[in-house]
Amino acid sequence: MTNTTLKVEGMSCGHCVNSIEGALRELGASGKVNLSGGTVDVAYDESKLSMADIQAAIEEQGYELV
Repeated sequence: MTNTTLKVEGMSCGHCVNSIEGALRELGASGKVNLSGGTVDVAYDESKLSMADIQAAIEEQGYELV
């Protein structure tokens, strides 16, 4: 498993948390949103997912990685 922390803009509420964490779960990754820090801690299997997959899933929810 690979662990990484991503800086994500536009997150402000519980809906944001549920959207991002749910999208990551659907991919087979796990994510933990930190609203106050504007970050998402992601754990994923590099043999099954790429960072591009994770970025696309987050951006499809309406948020931007920085």
